[in-house]
Amino acid sequence: MITIETADNALKSFYLDAVTEALDLKANPLLAQIQRSTADVVGKDVKKLVKYGVNGGISAGSETGALPASSQSDRVCFTSTLKNLYGTIEISDKALRASASNEGAFVNLLNDEMQSLVKSASFNFGRMLYGDGTGKIAEVEDIGENNDITLTSVKGVMEGMILDFTSLSDAIIASASNRKVLSVDRINRVIVVDGEDISSAMPLGAGVYLHDSKGYEITGLGALFGEGTLYGVDRTTSPMMKPYVKTAVGEITENVIQTAIDTIEENSGSKVNFIVCSWGVKRALAEYFRKFTTILPSVEFAGGFKAVSFNGIPVVADRFCPEGTMYLLNTDDFKIHQLCDWKWLEGEDGKILKQVPMKPVYTATLVKYAELMCEKPNGQGMLTGITEA
Repeated sequence: MITIETADNALKSFYLDAVTEALDLKANPLLAQIQRSTADVVGKDVKKLVKYGVNGGISAGSETGALPASSQSDRVCFTSTLKNLYGTIEISDKALRASASNEGAFVNLLNDEMQSLVKSASFNFGRMLYGDGTGKIAEVEDIGENNDITLTSVKGVMEGMILDFTSLSDAIIASASNRKVLSVDRINRVIVVDGEDISSAMPLGAGVYLHDSKGYEITGLGALFGEGTLYGVDRTTSPMMKPYVKTAVGEITENVIQTAIDTIEENSGSKVNFIVCSWGVKRALAEYFRKFTTILPSVEFAGGFKAVSFNGIPVVADRFCPEGTMYLLNTDDFKIHQLCDWKWLEGEDGKILKQVPMKPVYTATLVKYAELMCEKPNGQGMLTGITEA
């Protein structure tokens, strides 16, 4: 006989490990390369002491001369707040009772819910990797009838997502919040949301955010290659906080990529071991080598992902990478700092599944408190303005 207790135990003992592996290693090729660590977590923050430069106590002197005075490497403390990452499943009491006497139906019910959770979480966490931590997905470019909204980009939007829209002063518009995406026209960059008409409440240039996520997302590549402070450090005062950036690249060539890799290694000592780009840039790179009747070899790496190789470095296309952009990264410099890996939220009674008040529905929520941090920003690079194919 299948009961709430049976479902609760199944989520704890079987599904947690499977979901954790799926989200950590199979959700996104870049995420799969980044190590997870509980080190440097202090309370609700990540505080990482980073050394830069070299030890000054080195010299070449005479046989009887004075020995060099010791001098420690310079240090800077990176600080960032752990982000609260959640994923919730929902099971109706009717569906649970319908499968009470059929173990196969019960397993199918849980499998379907967990697969939906993994799909949704993979999409949003993959998107966050390329964000700047603010959570902004896009901006409103135009508004038509029936809540047809043209965005500057629909890369980070999917049917079923719940969105919030903000005013030009970046405040959540109450009448335009908690809106479900009904459809996405990726060619014309148009989405349709549910609810009453919001055209009169929302200005052009309004921000688009995942519901209740504004200002709470992990610090992704958008912040690393952005401006202002990073991890609480003013990057204008420290060259080690500034990654390599080349804009208006135009046609992608082997020389452009290799020059960037060489410059990164020369200036920082960091070795690029992972390249990620948009689909159009990957096609342009393949087309460049095709002119010389050269086919880039393929490689397989952590997470079971496959990619082409540029001089031994995997080149991966990611749906969330901005158009015309290629990132040159040393994934060894990145860490997902976390209190612990994915866990179920438990009530005081130890139960995972909880009934929604006044509704015949049970929910369970996965949680992880984590932050993405790069300890050597100047060891990373970005090429933009690449002509796509």
